[in-house]
Amino acid sequence: MDFSEYRFSEAHTWAKRDGDQMVIGITQYAADELGDIIFVELPDVGTSLAADEGLGSVESAKAVEDLVSPLTGEVTRCNEELFDAPEILNEDPYGEGWLVAVEPSDKNEFDSLLSYDHYMAMLEESAGDGEDDEEDDNLYTSEQ
Repeated sequence: MDFSEYRFSEAHTWAKRDGDQMVIGITQYAADELGDIIFVELPDVGTSLAADEGLGSVESAKAVEDLVSPLTGEVTRCNEELFDAPEILNEDPYGEGWLVAVEPSDKNEFDSLLSYDHYMAMLEESAGDGEDDEEDDNLYTSEQ
């Protein structure tokens, strides 16, 4: 898959341009770590999101995790298919498993996110540190 159009957050979400809007989803790493996703909660259209703040949650057999928005903007679309078929997040997180689309408040914010190569390097670095600390237990939320 070509990830050149995607940007990634340290909270394991991605963003991709779709015209003047940005589509947001979770990474394959997040989907794999969560395991079988059984429930998704997403914001309503018109909701204002802030970068590094919550945008909803996912529930799996393992845990309920908050999702963190990589961008600031207003929700313009919500992937309602996920309400009836949350497993799409596991099956196709970069395609049919998108979460929301937003009208970004700052179009330059996208460029400050990680490229695919930088995101993968971050994952390798965190896997290679060998430490099992509490911070690694909560992979999807930002520290507040």
